[in-house]
Amino acid sequence: MTDNDYQLLEELIATPSPSGHEQSLQKIVRRELAPIAQSVQTDMLGNLIATLPSSAEQPTRVMLTAHCDEIGFLIKYIDENGFLFFAPVGGVDPHLVPGQRVHLHSANGPLLGVVGKKPIHLLEAKDKERVIPFTEQFVDIGCSSREEAQALVAIGDPMTIRVGLERLQGDRVTGRAFDDRVGVFAMLRAVQLAARQSLPCQLSAVSVVQEELGLRGAQPASYGVEPDVALIIEIGHASDTPTNDPKVVGEASLGCGPVLSRGPNINPALFALLQQTAKEEGIPVQVIGEQRATSTDANVIQLSRQGVATALVRVPTRYVHTSSEVLSLADLDAAVRLLAATVAKISDREHFIPS
Repeated sequence: MTDNDYQLLEELIATPSPSGHEQSLQKIVRRELAPIAQSVQTDMLGNLIATLPSSAEQPTRVMLTAHCDEIGFLIKYIDENGFLFFAPVGGVDPHLVPGQRVHLHSANGPLLGVVGKKPIHLLEAKDKERVIPFTEQFVDIGCSSREEAQALVAIGDPMTIRVGLERLQGDRVTGRAFDDRVGVFAMLRAVQLAARQSLPCQLSAVSVVQEELGLRGAQPASYGVEPDVALIIEIGHASDTPTNDPKVVGEASLGCGPVLSRGPNINPALFALLQQTAKEEGIPVQVIGEQRATSTDANVIQLSRQGVATALVRVPTRYVHTSSEVLSLADLDAAVRLLAATVAKISDREHFIPS
């Protein structure tokens, strides 16, 4: 990964975009894609769609997509002493939130806060064994009254964990919101790489919103793009840590390449094309079986209009939906190369119709 690539990934990680508040990140996506796109538009939900020119007269429409939203929180109540009570937006583990430093994203700009709870010294024995529910957690922004806090924040303001991207050993990095900033990064770099040549397909890069709330952005985005083929980029649960069972989640390790999903949510011909392309390009890949509709945007995109040939390319990631997710930069680079090379081979939608 080049220094420029790392700086872009760092910028994506640092930019907050909890579900429903994604436009700060979409501005970066627009900046990166506008110089190579024939058109860039944003729909009513906030999905950003950048379409590239094609050399074909009636090209197959290909959608390359990742979701730009992240899990977060929303302010629900401000008490008389200026403490803020909140609710999770998306799948947040309540175990991991107390003691975190957070940013509240208010009309006045980002505001630092700390998530508090009763200290362990003051907990009764029975309470030490239970998960502290979100209703008993609160944010301390240093105010002493409701009026003081209300001058700074408002009900409904979003909130995110305040950590950035950091290097571990070798090519391993840790940070928040890898789900799905790594997908957005891979989409951007793959499209930029693919655009260096004349494409036989009509390629649309789509940064979708509100995936963490039930795949809400991908459905209207795919309806608008009308793709024949869709490649979805996501994180994948790495199973190479002591507490994971590969018999349950599949065998996926950091440093062994991107993960290709296989199952009813995946078009067999598109899966085969990804595998063949990986072989030809010398890109290592891993395969996991997913026996039902995946919990990704591939689920709703596959069912759009008369159906879409979908495939799912995952970047193996440890500790998903925590503030310290871990992945290999080599896997991310490999995903970029695989996506760009595959897109360049898609020319005829008939190849993907089951027969």
